[in-house]
Amino acid sequence: MGLGMVSFISTVPSLVSFNPSPYTTAPGCFYNHSSTINCRIEVAESSNEDRFSRRRILHCFSAAAVGMELIARSSTFSEVAKAADLIQRGQRSEFLSKIKGIFATALKGNQDLIPSVLTLALNDAVTYDKATKSGGPNGSIRFSSEISRPENKKLAAALSFLEDAKKEIDSVSLGGPISYADLIHFAAQSAVKSTFLSSAIRKCGGNEEKGALLYTAYGSTGQWGLFDRQFGRLDAEQPDPEGRVPEWEKSSVLEMKNKFSAIGFGPRQLAVMSAFLGPDQSATEALLASDPDVLPGFRNTNAAVKLYHKQIMRVDLITTLTKLSSLGQQINYEAYTYPTRKVDLSKLKL
Repeated sequence: MGLGMVSFISTVPSLVSFNPSPYTTAPGCFYNHSSTINCRIEVAESSNEDRFSRRRILHCFSAAAVGMELIARSSTFSEVAKAADLIQRGQRSEFLSKIKGIFATALKGNQDLIPSVLTLALNDAVTYDKATKSGGPNGSIRFSSEISRPENKKLAAALSFLEDAKKEIDSVSLGGPISYADLIHFAAQSAVKSTFLSSAIRKCGGNEEKGALLYTAYGSTGQWGLFDRQFGRLDAEQPDPEGRVPEWEKSSVLEMKNKFSAIGFGPRQLAVMSAFLGPDQSATEALLASDPDVLPGFRNTNAAVKLYHKQIMRVDLITTLTKLSSLGQQINYEAYTYPTRKVDLSKLKL
């Protein structure tokens, strides 16, 4: 995740405020409650000297250094962009890169679990209820009473796979364990990326290097920006209520449409997600394609499996998963951050 270009000067409160005066002056330093350091010029009525003493200047800048440490320690100073915020963003970005690397390796050897990983994320998220603003992608599907429900009965292997990945992810984290909500939905992102990449490699005759280059040319790597910013989902402390997730293989088109409508999705998004509804992908596609509202979502494709091969459907899938993974979520943007090493001011030489 890119940090963007930020001017360092704009992150620091004014350290010196000089008011030119024809009078003879002497400096003084003070702090205000917002941690801004000001070097003040006071009028000295009885002095004819027109320059600062060396001791005064050193005292002023020593105070500025102390003030800078106070700013670095503060987590509530929000009037301007803070260097500490940039550090935290860097920490989160580094951790996220590790997560993606771990999932990329793990999924490469478990391609058969990709559909279940995606359905796990789908079923975790569609528990969202707009009326009560409860449920959603909160990791509640990890609870035994929820994963054992009829709609989730075939997802236990995917959950076990993610729990193994979680142990490895937590072992490299410097800012605490990853939440199950983040774990599940970044696994889904990695699963989709893995599918895109596999498709590109196949098109290149199995050449992984050329396939990776082709995948980059698809543009998919730059479409996940919003998804990546939804990093820091909080875990549910108990299972979500029953009855909110259909048994997709037993549902009618109308039931599917109603469920997706209830979470703010339309027929196009339903068509995009068809590959993850029910155990028989072809049967689900045929069922949905029989509905005139859903059918347009399948245009430009010959089969649901080619959702990954068409750029327009690829964008739709990324967009849909991004929205799905953030339904009703409150994101903690300081999650996985940790205290940085403090500067020992006693060792600074002035």
